[in-house]
Amino acid sequence: MKKHTAHSDVLKRLKRAHGHLKSIITMLEDERGCLEIAQQLQAVEKAITNAKKILVHEHIDHCLEGTVKEGTLSADDAIREFKEITKYL
Repeated sequence: MKKHTAHSDVLKRLKRAHGHLKSIITMLEDERGCLEIAQQLQAVEKAITNAKKILVHEHIDHCLEGTVKEGTLSADDAIREFKEITKYL
């Protein structure tokens, strides 16, 4: 199976979210303002959402399309899997 080229981008975004989460915990412990905390929470949410989109699109482009072209997955199974994974978008 081919290497997932987008996984490094997903990992980068998740590490960014992890950093934001660590900073949010510190902000809460330091009793920082709610506005600042809400902004950081929004950044975490956006980073995770973008990571998820990249992962789902990569799966569609890389795994589903490739296996259908190679004949290792039927069109019906690919459509079923496509419908299943797009629930996460």
